[in-house]
Amino acid sequence: MNYKEFIKTLKSNDLKPVYLFHGEEYYLIDDLIKRVKKAYIDDRFETLNYTVLEGKDTSFDKLINACETLPFMSEKKIVIIKDFPLFKNKNEIGEELDGFTGTQDKKRLTKYIEDLGNYICLIFVEKVDSIRKNNFLYKAIKKAGDVVELKKLRGMDLDNWVQDRFKEHNRKISKSNLNYFIEHTSYLNSKQEKNLYDLENEILKISNYISDGEEITKEKMDSLMIKPLEMNVFNLLNSISQKDGEKAIRLFNEMYISNEPVLFILHMIVRQLRNMLHIKALKMKGYMEGEINSKVGLSPYEYRKVLNQSNNFSIPQLERALFHCLEADKSIKTSSVDGRLALEILITNLCFNI
Repeated sequence: MNYKEFIKTLKSNDLKPVYLFHGEEYYLIDDLIKRVKKAYIDDRFETLNYTVLEGKDTSFDKLINACETLPFMSEKKIVIIKDFPLFKNKNEIGEELDGFTGTQDKKRLTKYIEDLGNYICLIFVEKVDSIRKNNFLYKAIKKAGDVVELKKLRGMDLDNWVQDRFKEHNRKISKSNLNYFIEHTSYLNSKQEKNLYDLENEILKISNYISDGEEITKEKMDSLMIKPLEMNVFNLLNSISQKDGEKAIRLFNEMYISNEPVLFILHMIVRQLRNMLHIKALKMKGYMEGEINSKVGLSPYEYRKVLNQSNNFSIPQLERALFHCLEADKSIKTSSVDGRLALEILITNLCFNI
């Protein structure tokens, strides 16, 4: 079950007695919990009908005590259990969880979950990408209730979410600028741990800066948004391909002043150059785009950006650029040359000597 499917279930008042919410999109997990609470919990009786437990402190007796009390002046009682250790491998827990010390106790828990009444909605919350489907607790929840996986939004779902957040602040944004906003947040980059909370913060910052009802432009976004390191490296390499040494040095210094480690900036430059070289070499060998992407191992979003940027360089240029990077790395690690100076020399070489 996904986010949309659960909302439909909630609206139809057809909740099952137990759920597992898990996934990488923390915002959606928190949003579903808020929706469940709003649908069933009267603020006046919240302490009687809504309970949140930390998994590491939850024994079998505590779980039963939380679930056995009938709701007061409410159709449902809601019990949330966060980060329950029994979803993990034994070696990840470190020691057996108090109250669940053996196979017999796990069988008791399984049976209890499978026999829950309709007055209760027990929700386990695991803010992790994946859950072992052969886990005994996962199987019990799947049998008695359902599992809701909260992945990152994509496509129209993501576009609509961003559009709606700007509308809430009475701000206008065009389709092209909306795409520009999403791209510059690096939300779709699998190697960046970005979630909708990060996007919401950027939306709030932009909305607070511009006037009510005003159109959001690229220029305003550029002046306000935090640029992730990968985006800065893309821009840096674009400047290098255009032989714009002044702009390239300025972009590097912006990263440096933002306290990005010199060696990490160098690592990101090398990674980008290697990806471009890999793509161009595979294209030269006659591989199709789908095959190239599979071999390079990038997300579709990152692959398109690297592919486009690779058109600015020839294979010999990329090979020479990697040689200059190797020399810069050796200089930083084996001599007294300042790291910042070494990177500035490298950027100059990349602009004019490849």
